[in-house]
Amino acid sequence: MAIAPIALFVYNRPDHLRQSITALRDDALASRSSLYMFCDAAKTAQDLAAVNEVRTIARSVSGFAKVEVRLQRVNLGLAQSVIAGVSELTAKYGSAIVLEDDLVVAPGFLTYMNQALERYRHEHRVMQVSGYMFPVKGPQPYGATFLCRVPTSWGWGTWARAWQQFNPDCSGLLEYLRESGQQHAFNVNGAYPYFEHLRLHVEGKLDVWGVRWYASMFAAGGLCLYPNQSLVRNIGMDGSGVHCGVSSDFDVELSTSSSWTFPDHIAESAPALEAIQSFLESLRSPQKGSVIPELFSRLRATAGRIRRGLT
Repeated sequence: MAIAPIALFVYNRPDHLRQSITALRDDALASRSSLYMFCDAAKTAQDLAAVNEVRTIARSVSGFAKVEVRLQRVNLGLAQSVIAGVSELTAKYGSAIVLEDDLVVAPGFLTYMNQALERYRHEHRVMQVSGYMFPVKGPQPYGATFLCRVPTSWGWGTWARAWQQFNPDCSGLLEYLRESGQQHAFNVNGAYPYFEHLRLHVEGKLDVWGVRWYASMFAAGGLCLYPNQSLVRNIGMDGSGVHCGVSSDFDVELSTSSSWTFPDHIAESAPALEAIQSFLESLRSPQKGSVIPELFSRLRATAGRIRRGLT
């Protein structure tokens, strides 16, 4: 089995990074994996001390087959950093595993990712492998792994042949969704406002990469592979990040699995889509404190900073 390189994008959260590195290094395949750490430069003087501490940690990382630290001289922001880093590694190695500095992985994460990347290497409809799985409720009648239209950005992998279809300038994708009448399907049957995120990006009011990747996959009829229990936990929903507020809605118990079976039939799982849709819909319930409106408030605040040249 070929071992895919790991791209780890870091910025200014040293405590989160230490936890992420510790969990990743504990994975059985860590010693056979090459780790590329992409360290963004400070956006403001206030970030400089934390950014320098993160860079010190990055230089000291060991326990992998190879560690290469990339120090950015100017602040790119997460979107541009991810696009450039994933493009580089997939072009050079054919595939890549992608993490950020606030993600803690289960011990079987790298095994799952590498097995799935090998299994679907030549299956063009499968465009991403996700390590994170939403904390859905109720029975899970869709097997150990399944396919779904919606990708996630918390611990994932892809191939050069899929990433080549990424369209960073997605005004054409927005028009495609409008003209084809597929906004509702793109929004997971109305459960989450992905189309609104895409529109804000096209209007220059938001700079995100994930919804552009999802739109590129959706237009290509692409699918994402998921585990039925998450292999990734996000520890950054504590108010410390640039893009996330405080929330426990996405908390998960990490899987203890060490082996997986993968679907041979390449089609979206209807029960899995329904479960994910129900979870996303639950974020808008009064009991959840109107998470989606709060998210839009943060997105629009970010959009305002972009317009004023502050991001």
